[in-house]
Amino acid sequence: MRAKRERSTGKNFSESLHKTLPEAMSAEALKSSLPDATDAIDGVVGPLCERLNAFAYRTIATRAGTVGYRATATAGDDRLPVVMLHGIGSGAASWLAQFEAAGLDVALYAWDAPGYGETSNVSDAEPRPDAYADALEAWLDALGLDRVALVGHSLGAIMATKFASRAPQRVRGLFLCSPANGYGKADPAVRVSKRDSRLAMLDKLGPVGMARERSDNLVAPNAADLPRAWVKWNMSRVLPVGYAQATHLLSNGDVASELAQYVAANAGPVAVAVGAQDAITTPAACQTIADVAGVPLQIIDGAGHASYIETPDVLNAALAAWLERVAAGEC
Repeated sequence: MRAKRERSTGKNFSESLHKTLPEAMSAEALKSSLPDATDAIDGVVGPLCERLNAFAYRTIATRAGTVGYRATATAGDDRLPVVMLHGIGSGAASWLAQFEAAGLDVALYAWDAPGYGETSNVSDAEPRPDAYADALEAWLDALGLDRVALVGHSLGAIMATKFASRAPQRVRGLFLCSPANGYGKADPAVRVSKRDSRLAMLDKLGPVGMARERSDNLVAPNAADLPRAWVKWNMSRVLPVGYAQATHLLSNGDVASELAQYVAANAGPVAVAVGAQDAITTPAACQTIADVAGVPLQIIDGAGHASYIETPDVLNAALAAWLERVAAGEC
């Protein structure tokens, strides 16, 4: 039986708010190499960047390399740890609206995935999901976090479900926001075509060009200027090597199969949400993921693929409801 869909409504994020480069090049160095292309975006999102400073960028050494991240957690924080995993065209900074949410009284941790920001790349040029799960496990161990709740957006859902299927005892719950299922079980021709077209786009446009040409696809047609610019700003800062590796991760991923294993372990509650106008991971595609978990698909009106940026009040309310279940020990 198909799980019933639930629809949420809310206001948009208001206006108040392959060629490669050396792996050692940071996001800031990449930006400075193309200053004119990003100046206009920086001017729009300047106030958000100032607010982001309240959640200082940190780095930590792990057995898998360095991980860069932002967090609301403080020393000795005993609140529920919630780990947020961004998508292929984003980064840790994109979760600002969740960092600032008064209704989320938890310890939030948002990493830059391997190959993003100051985080070390995975070693394989064409990695499989296990490589990212290894990096996630190493980061959690370095932070001293034994059991966490995981939030995965888009590509982040591949990382989240792979880790959860391998170590369900460490995952108190899963929240999948516009999950990308991956092409691991797709027809080989489709899989290769999707992978190669994305790599060709990266080669042709580079990060700033992709942000200019492609970022509007991640938001609803009527998205406000500020969330639209924030999505663009975050995409413009991806690093080519990390993005190329993440493209192979997408090609090799299979969220549905990994999620089924976590659900079978009965380790924690699962929630799945998608923007009503998501053209990247459509409601129909996300319904399939929700059906695997046996949960209603939460549809967020007024949002595209980046609902956590476009309609954060609604997404945060959904997160809060799921976290209540996590805290109560539901499965």
